[in-house]
Amino acid sequence: QVQLVESGGGVVQAGGSLRLSCATSGFAMEFYNMGWFRQAPGPQAPGKEPDRIACVGAETEKTWYADSVKGRFTISRDDAKNIVYLEINNLKPEDSAVYYCATDSVEDYVGEYICPSPVFWGRGTQVTVST
Repeated sequence: QVQLVESGGGVVQAGGSLRLSCATSGFAMEFYNMGWFRQAPGPQAPGKEPDRIACVGAETEKTWYADSVKGRFTISRDDAKNIVYLEINNLKPEDSAVYYCATDSVEDYVGEYICPSPVFWGRGTQVTVST
């Protein structure tokens, strides 16, 4: 059974930092592209997925970032521990959101992609940035 469990969220002042973790089990994480997504508070369009913000590829460990977080967020993976991390620096109020970890249902043995087509999701961890 695939499981993803996020942790590390909290209330932080603007300019502060956090490190989010996503502990995975039930699959061989080393062969899967992994991503962090977030959903800001407020009404959402029906069926809208959280916004993709950072990804790290299997095999190549190449990374991708949304423009809104580039230079401030760093994604990394520890395949020995089956954990994906998201280091968040210089937090801004607009970073307040529920942060989700997600992965694909298909392995990427050759490093063809960086980001997953998310099928499996964690339950999320709340990040609140205060001014």
